[in-house]
Amino acid sequence: MDVRIDKWLWAARFFKTRTLASSAVLGGRVHVNGERVKPSKVVHRNDRLEITEGSERWTLVVLELADRRRSAAEAQALYAETQESRAQREQHALERRFARPPGADSGARPTKQARRRLDALRRGRRR
Repeated sequence: MDVRIDKWLWAARFFKTRTLASSAVLGGRVHVNGERVKPSKVVHRNDRLEITEGSERWTLVVLELADRRRSAAEAQALYAETQESRAQREQHALERRFARPPGADSGARPTKQARRRLDALRRGRRR
């Protein structure tokens, strides 16, 4: 059974549509055995995939082939994530959770009076 990489990624539920999967492959966010591929690349068992989606990065080994999208439990049986990949993703999630949100160090919002004073300073007048 021959399955295209974009179809396999869609069946394994990494992307919601085949179009998104195909775009990711064309955009270089999916590598098969360390090489950048086209969406028509045929996937085989024991191939090593590197998938980057947003800030997430998975390194997988293909266990089974599928060309139809089925339940999430069946989709998870199609691949095995490497231990290093899982550890890196969990570490990255922890870092994101404990990171300060942008603008957290800028303090509280200015009051209406303080905002008017700032505007006056920017225009070159003092009140």
